[in-house]
Amino acid sequence: MSLPNFPSPWITEEHRMLQDAAARYIAQRWVPRAAEFRAAGRMGPEVWRDAGANGLLCASTPEEYGGGGGDFGHEAVILLEQARANVSGWGGGLHSAIVAPYLLRYGTEAQKRRWLPGMCTGEFITAIAMTEPGTGSDLQAVRTTARRDGDHYVVNGAKTFITNGQNANLIVVVCRTGEEKGAKGLSLLAVETVASAGAPDSAPGFRRGRQLEKVGLHAQDTSELFFDDLRVPVDHLIGEQEGQGFVQLMEQLPQERLIIAVQGIGAMERALAETLRYAKERKAFGKPLWEFQNTRFKLAEVQATVLAARAFVDACMVAHLKGELDAARAALAKAWVSEQQCKVMDECLQLFGGYGYMMEYPIAELYVDARVQRIYGGTNEIMKELASRFM
Repeated sequence: MSLPNFPSPWITEEHRMLQDAAARYIAQRWVPRAAEFRAAGRMGPEVWRDAGANGLLCASTPEEYGGGGGDFGHEAVILLEQARANVSGWGGGLHSAIVAPYLLRYGTEAQKRRWLPGMCTGEFITAIAMTEPGTGSDLQAVRTTARRDGDHYVVNGAKTFITNGQNANLIVVVCRTGEEKGAKGLSLLAVETVASAGAPDSAPGFRRGRQLEKVGLHAQDTSELFFDDLRVPVDHLIGEQEGQGFVQLMEQLPQERLIIAVQGIGAMERALAETLRYAKERKAFGKPLWEFQNTRFKLAEVQATVLAARAFVDACMVAHLKGELDAARAALAKAWVSEQQCKVMDECLQLFGGYGYMMEYPIAELYVDARVQRIYGGTNEIMKELASRFM
């Protein structure tokens, strides 16, 4: 049974072409290797380079820097197909639709020329290091410091829960460059971990910690990072001056939260398709599960939830592509869609019975992967608090 094909008003013919190409690529190159990626705990650098060669990296980055020259809709259709394919290890959404926009929006021309072309090819793999042990969603409590020493910053601190943490060789670090407490002293600093793209780690003072063992997202290299007197050139500061980091983060976080909602839609659609197929094939008491009224009612409710969530996200996408998506609506989209995603996964897994609890069935992986959606990008409690301030 095919995945549900709910029309979206923001998807143009160009978006659709990329979506179809991404779906074919993921089905051919990634899905057959899914078990391999889970066992390794990451999708290796060679996977990133091949994705770059096939147009899956930086689709919204201008062509002059090596990107696809599209808009956020191009990134979104790739994210949808990744989620529908149940390939949770790919951190390309963060790389292309979070880190690249920081450089495009705030970086100098020299920084753009230095890093964006390599990001488009996959030679540079990126991460953004916000969260620290003990800070969680409270970015104003960041303790990592970057002290000015001549033409370098000296960085000290620790980060955790960093997506792409084992693969990344270009890391945007949220750090404290000033003496001010709270938001005013924060800056974004780009850290190259290598002497040249593709080389082993060679930056003295940079160290990768554990690749963290998680409930879900088993193919994603989520890691600890440590900085011990790491020297970073002053011209790696992102922005015109120090102390702009918090503002930069707040301006870009709505897109990150929309990304989480988009991923939730793709995952819910996959879960519904898997469960419909199973219910119509699996027999109990001599007849397909689909013949039981409870099954049909439950799946009708799931479809209503998916349709409602898709309509909400479509409205956010239309607004965002016009530059009109505000922080409050993005926060609500992230929170509400991720909560519906967890409910949908629970309902669908229940209909699989004991098989739903077996990791060989996609619904089990969809279930465990969904839970973190309510946590990263800012916990849902923080999202509701943010949204309520605008009511």
